[in-house]
Amino acid sequence: MKKSAGIIFRSVILILIGVAIGLLVGDNSFSSKYFGESVSQSDKLAKVLQLVRQNYVDSVNVDSVEGVTANNLLQNLDPHSTYLPPKQAQAIHDKLEGGFSGFGVEYQLLRDTLFITQVYPGGPAEKAGLASGDAIIDINNQKFSGTNLTTEKVDNVFTNAKQTQLVFNVQTPNDEQKETFTVKRGYVDLSSIDAYYMATPTIGYVKISKFASTTDKDFRHALIDLKQKGMKKLILDIRGNGGGYLNTATALADEFLTKGQLIVFTKGSHEQRTDYFATDSGVFQQGKMAVLIDEYSASASEILAGALQDLDRATIIGRRSFGKGLVQEQFPFDDGSAVNLTVARYYTPSGRSIQKSYAEGVDNYHAELSNRMKKGELFTAQSNMDDSLFKKQSPYHTLSGKTVYSHGGIMPDIFVPADTTEETQLIQELDDNQLFTAYVLDRMQPTLNKYSNEADFVNHFSVSGPMFDDFIIYASGTIKEMDSTDIIISKQTIRLLLKAYAARFKWGDQAYYETVNNDDAGFKKAVRNLSQD
Repeated sequence: MKKSAGIIFRSVILILIGVAIGLLVGDNSFSSKYFGESVSQSDKLAKVLQLVRQNYVDSVNVDSVEGVTANNLLQNLDPHSTYLPPKQAQAIHDKLEGGFSGFGVEYQLLRDTLFITQVYPGGPAEKAGLASGDAIIDINNQKFSGTNLTTEKVDNVFTNAKQTQLVFNVQTPNDEQKETFTVKRGYVDLSSIDAYYMATPTIGYVKISKFASTTDKDFRHALIDLKQKGMKKLILDIRGNGGGYLNTATALADEFLTKGQLIVFTKGSHEQRTDYFATDSGVFQQGKMAVLIDEYSASASEILAGALQDLDRATIIGRRSFGKGLVQEQFPFDDGSAVNLTVARYYTPSGRSIQKSYAEGVDNYHAELSNRMKKGELFTAQSNMDDSLFKKQSPYHTLSGKTVYSHGGIMPDIFVPADTTEETQLIQELDDNQLFTAYVLDRMQPTLNKYSNEADFVNHFSVSGPMFDDFIIYASGTIKEMDSTDIIISKQTIRLLLKAYAARFKWGDQAYYETVNNDDAGFKKAVRNLSQD
């Protein structure tokens, strides 16, 4: 019986994975049988791939097999050691290096037309005059709108490095006449600071999305600006921040600590212990702090939160963090691919490792967050301490003697339950289909133009009942079956997100966060905590 190509491909991968795992455990049986005793461990996998390439019965993309095999080998070590194909490696590099080469726009496809939904400040598109709401009709004098556009087709236009310049024929929202803009490819800054503003006359707020190479510089700029506006206390929001560079996390912690305080230390089988200490260069060494975390705050976020908690420098508010206490180093290959390999564990100043267990395999590891939800941990503080994970531990202590725990993330000092109205299937589908922004493009631009600035909009606009009903009808054109219960449960969240996306469309990320924070339980608890004398 003839096997399908898919079965053949999986068989090849399984064989190679077996060889790879054999390398890990020192099993020489395969190489002894097929290559002779002289073949070294390091040559086995390369020789197997060579055999497949030269002798296998069917045509196989060996480069693809090689990537899958390498990744499965690494995943048998730990969940964070991984093989990165060239495009993924480059995307991660761009994200953490603070910028990329491009045109500096975000877009959405609507009715077979590309609409600009965000123009990056200081980027080539903004300099050329493009703005949110512009519809791209032609590119380089070739019809673009109405040509069966796909995300892949659009990405190919914008990411093609050979396209050093694009000429856009644009229909602007308020003009009947088309306008032409010439945009030259250039460097686009990607700030790590999503937003910063004064939450009260004395409390500043900073939202950090990642720990990139430019984060500390961006943060210092934000903090100096806030101090000039009267900031005495700080809310640092690292919810949803999956991490980044270790050195960036220690540099940021250094902004809040005094000289000689231990921030973190790392060590591994091939890495000697390395201690990271605070200097005396911080710009906010005094003043009360609150740090917002959640179950998606990971890695570098946990280094920062752990240090500030252990040293009693900040109050940690939110939910237990992800629990990633492993340090990766990236090893690049000539073809642009790379391996992220775990080389050390990190430990907070009190000596605790916050890495959660991965002994039961990668799948169970990645399912751990959903298991927290199932057992109720995201909704009640008591369920955290009822967890056997913490009952079995010997506790650690902060400088003042407060009890803290290891192996499972940073436990907050003040618990904030998850908002169940944000977790419905309807909210997920509205977001996945970009329907909030689509509605803003189609229906809300005249309304936005009535407001003079973002503060006027944030403080005075609200989504009316008729507008909410109209949005649901609009969304039903894409989501054919809506759960009526979800509509009722998520009504207030939908109204809030519609307003927030409208604010972002017109005024950027800061307006978005100012809008959502006005109704955010964690933000409100942080303000109350810092307002207490």
